[in-house]
Amino acid sequence: MIVSCHKNFDKKYARLRPNIKQKFKQRRNLFIADPFHPLLNNHALRGRYQGVYSINVSGDWRAIYIIVGPDTALFVDIDTHSNLYR
Repeated sequence: MIVSCHKNFDKKYARLRPNIKQKFKQRRNLFIADPFHPLLNNHALRGRYQGVYSINVSGDWRAIYIIVGPDTALFVDIDTHSNLYR
């Protein structure tokens, strides 16, 4: 899986605590190796996020992405569950 990040994702990522950044890097690497690894809890979203997918980063933290090609994902947002889905 090829992974890239949207500029808005990069801006939010830059403001995260170091431990969350590290956890995302670990989960991103796991995602690249196996997008459906059980630890990621990778799943499609519904409602206003139709066509978007989510993976678990750590505890309440989620990263959401869209599929832009056969083997390419674009991460578009990262935040807590409550901030993303309110």
